[in-house]
Amino acid sequence: MSTDRHTLELLAPAKTADFGIEAINHGADAVYIGGPAFGARSSADNSVADIARLVQHAHRYHAQIFVATNTILFDAELEPARKLIWELYDAGVDALIVQDMGLLELDLPPIQLHASTQTDIRDASKARFLQDVGFSQIVLARELSLAEVKKIAAATTCQLEYFVHGALCVAFSGQCYISHAHTGRSANRGECSQACRLPYDLKDKDGNTVASNQHMLSMKDNNQSANLRALAAAGVSSFKIEGRYKDLAYVKNITAHYRTLLDDIIEHPDADGPAYRRASSGRTTFLFTPQADKTFNRGYTDYFTNDRRHGIEAFESPKFVGEPIGRVKKIDTKGRKFFDVERVSPIHNADGLTWYTPKGELTGLRVNRAEANGGGEGIDRIFPSEPLPSDLVPGTSLFRNHDHEFERALEKKSAERRIAVDAQFAATADGFVLTLVDEDGVRASASLTTAFEPAQNAERALATLREHIAKLGNTDFVAGDILIDLPAPPFLPASQLNALRREAVERLEHARLLAYARPPRAAPVEPPVPYPQDALSYLANVSNDKARAFYARHGVKLIDAAFEENQETDDVSLMITKHCLRYSFNLCPKEVKGIRPDPMQLVNGNETLTLRFDCKRCEMHVVGGMKPHIAKMRDTVVAQKVSFFPSKPGQGAALPVQG
Repeated sequence: MSTDRHTLELLAPAKTADFGIEAINHGADAVYIGGPAFGARSSADNSVADIARLVQHAHRYHAQIFVATNTILFDAELEPARKLIWELYDAGVDALIVQDMGLLELDLPPIQLHASTQTDIRDASKARFLQDVGFSQIVLARELSLAEVKKIAAATTCQLEYFVHGALCVAFSGQCYISHAHTGRSANRGECSQACRLPYDLKDKDGNTVASNQHMLSMKDNNQSANLRALAAAGVSSFKIEGRYKDLAYVKNITAHYRTLLDDIIEHPDADGPAYRRASSGRTTFLFTPQADKTFNRGYTDYFTNDRRHGIEAFESPKFVGEPIGRVKKIDTKGRKFFDVERVSPIHNADGLTWYTPKGELTGLRVNRAEANGGGEGIDRIFPSEPLPSDLVPGTSLFRNHDHEFERALEKKSAERRIAVDAQFAATADGFVLTLVDEDGVRASASLTTAFEPAQNAERALATLREHIAKLGNTDFVAGDILIDLPAPPFLPASQLNALRREAVERLEHARLLAYARPPRAAPVEPPVPYPQDALSYLANVSNDKARAFYARHGVKLIDAAFEENQETDDVSLMITKHCLRYSFNLCPKEVKGIRPDPMQLVNGNETLTLRFDCKRCEMHVVGGMKPHIAKMRDTVVAQKVSFFPSKPGQGAALPVQG
């Protein structure tokens, strides 16, 4: 990628190599994917051979492949991780996404490093430090506002990556330990149990219920569609779509959606703004109309990009409610076999419809048959697969969370990506030469040795010549300008022209691969720059001796073990979040006079978590302890114990709130 921030990169997720190939076909400039181990999505692993196949496809368009090696590592895992990274480098991977600083102490290949969002990059000092130790691209915390992004951009020159779409972790990434505390499955090791999607009761300090059975820690999904131009102006150059667990329809639709938006920014810059460029080659033609609302989401929010505001929560349900489709007009009360829907757009056979019950629970059904205007103009008659439930009554608002026709369109070939090439056909001393020059300036030629035979019909010969040169339909290319540089139109058999074109295309494909250069590894600043703090708590996620050595080399005096080492026996912050339930329920001391930031509680069955509020930082801490059976795993959680500085962090460490 270019070292400036005016080259805009669309970064798409891939659960598998085939998903990644489709992301590239649908306009992604880069794809991030998990390798066979050490990725923060434990169920999205891929073999090195499959990743090599994805790399080969991406590099045809000068697009890049990033591999997520972003879990924290125990000592016994460092050498396997090092070997894997060398295999990935040999497979052609362009960059690694990293959380564990211990990797920087190893003998790594000259592969570019990107700092994972798990490294919790929220301020300029942390961002600058990561740049100075050798990271070329840093994934900013999802909670940052435009003003905060600008501050980081002013303090750095590396590429800034920002999540623009997908599921939101309510906690600051890398600062959530509730899964490990309750189940032994660490979010920092790719095994999050998603306690944030559970329903809770919210109680005040006296035990009074403020709200009950709501998904208090569940956020709506991220959607920055309206903020892309502002983010680019703030210094963001990589626009990241979340979703390494998502299905292929999501990858196709959302990648296409943001490709369309970014292309508009690139092609229509502001009059007083910079000229932006694409980060890879080719233009994508979509065989469907991208619609973000059609794909799984919990409702949309732009989160904190435009500062704190109400409406970021998905308290009602962590499921996909769907797009509003209409309301129930009439029920077949006798047989309960059908109902009529006054709808805003036609309903199709096999669509999925949802609604909220009187108890506020999301439910739904699958459409077996839909009769257009069966109940009158603008009213469809719906015959479900099963008898109608009793909670479906006239007046019920309906949503569609599965548009069968849209999904079917995405099951087929849904995009074509082509690189523009100009062609020149000229005469030589012993025949002809066809030269192709692509949009990146890469060129290749193929020659045809044959005697010159003038055409009887000059106009038809020229048309035939152009037609056969432009026949690039089964290749990665599309014809641009075609220059015929000949003293007179020749007669050439179609077989010769086609063979000449195929040879020129093959040579151009080879030349493009030779012209592609992987991005370089950034050199760390010497002597080593100091870390912004001189003491680190468990929040720094230091789980191996190499990571400890890294921080010690950068001036840290006191280092505590990672939470996953099971050394935290007291109640601590299991989750730190910018989402604040006091704010959500209009109990914010900054907005309502006379209210104190007293602790509150979240209750789910027998589980009680304490909420403490750091109003100075506008943060909420979910406080609790490690389950006894998890704590007892202290000596078996890792076979090799890690040696740390024995003292607890002193003043200045990132300690949890205690009151």
